[in-house]
Amino acid sequence: QVQLVESGGGLVQAGGSLRLSCAASGITFSIATFGWYRQAPGKQRELVATVRSDGSAAYVDSVKGRFTISRDNAENTVYLQMNGLKPEDTAVYYCNREIYRLAWGQGTQVTVSS
Repeated sequence: QVQLVESGGGLVQAGGSLRLSCAASGITFSIATFGWYRQAPGKQRELVATVRSDGSAAYVDSVKGRFTISRDNAENTVYLQMNGLKPEDTAVYYCNREIYRLAWGQGTQVTVSS
C-alpha cells in the first residue's frame, strides 16, 4: 500500500526553525526524485524543493538559503530543514514525487507568527 506520512510541523515565531519528515512506503523510494510542496490558504499548491536520488537539491527562490531538503534512502524518508521562517511560509506542507505523483498524504501544518 502506497503511503506518504508527513510530520514535524507546528507553530513557531518568525525567525524560528522546524524540521519536517516524510515517510514513504509501498514504492521504490531510492530512484525517485521527491519534493516538498506547500499550500497556503486560498492559494495553489506549490513545489518549494526537490531532491534527486543522488541527493542533489533544488529550491524555489523564496526559500533558497533558508530551507534544506535531504533524504535517507535506507529509511525511505525525506526531510525539510526550515530555518529563518517567515509568516509567508505558513502553509500545509506535503511531500510527493516530483513526477508521477502519488496520492497525497495528510500534510503537516506550519504556522509562523510575526
